[in-house]
Amino acid sequence: MDTTTSQTAGVIKPTKPPCSPELDSDSRSSIPALPDTPLVTIEPGKNWGARELRDIWAYRDLLYFLTWRDVKVRYKQTALGVAWAVLQPLLTMVIFTFFFGRLAGVPSDNVPYPIFAYAGLLPWTFFSNAISNSGNSLVGNANLITKVYFPRMIIPMAAVAAGLVDLAISFVVLIPLMFYYKIAASWTWLMFPVMVFLTAVLAFAVGMWLSALNVKYRDVRFALPFIVQLWMFVSPVIYPTSFLPARFRWVLLLNPLTGIIEGYRSSLFSRPFNWIALASSGAITIAMLLYASYTFRRMEKSFADII
Repeated sequence: MDTTTSQTAGVIKPTKPPCSPELDSDSRSSIPALPDTPLVTIEPGKNWGARELRDIWAYRDLLYFLTWRDVKVRYKQTALGVAWAVLQPLLTMVIFTFFFGRLAGVPSDNVPYPIFAYAGLLPWTFFSNAISNSGNSLVGNANLITKVYFPRMIIPMAAVAAGLVDLAISFVVLIPLMFYYKIAASWTWLMFPVMVFLTAVLAFAVGMWLSALNVKYRDVRFALPFIVQLWMFVSPVIYPTSFLPARFRWVLLLNPLTGIIEGYRSSLFSRPFNWIALASSGAITIAMLLYASYTFRRMEKSFADII
């Protein structure tokens, strides 16, 4: 037991510290015991969609800082910096043009194959990076989830928003390509922001769902690169939808990226839009967003315990 000392005439004598008064048996018996069940239970409201939107809007500053943090961390201590956002689709376009455009002779709907491939790689590169980063975002931010409260949806949303910066940089390279191949701008370019928004919503839905599954099943991070690779070949990135026989084209409509990628090309190359494919992509995207939000919200309460 700790003691204090007192000094009298050069002699140090130990003295006992003042003891705190102890509760007698009557006082202890008057303290109520803790109940077996909680007196107050905090539960989310029934109108969960509006509630999530209000929470995200209230924490919009956090969304901005997490997005900016992801952008800076991605290119920190890199020799080329943001040039990687341009090199990835540009070098892939060169490889696709040589192997698929020249050697394999894949058609490109009367559009020069290099810019045809780049117009497909533009949304695909953004989508693939967005779902990869957002799918691993919750596990990568475990320290935040276990320490402070905020809407967890903000984490995969910030990963998708950070990818929009790379998309904007890649789009800058598309402009000189359009001039080089003498493709003039038209009113269809007004649909380009709509296509970007639809791609971002789809990437957020898929990434949010994968991020929730990744917390519980760590196999997701190993399966994700394989899923992304397969998804590219079933999407019209390196070939147009007209490349398939007419009786099999309906299968591509089950892929929400089909209408989106074709919408990018219709917007950039002033071609008629396939409104059936766009409507199918929009409907599937909304359905996936609702399902992913429901699944994420149902699993959210266990994130801090198992992450």
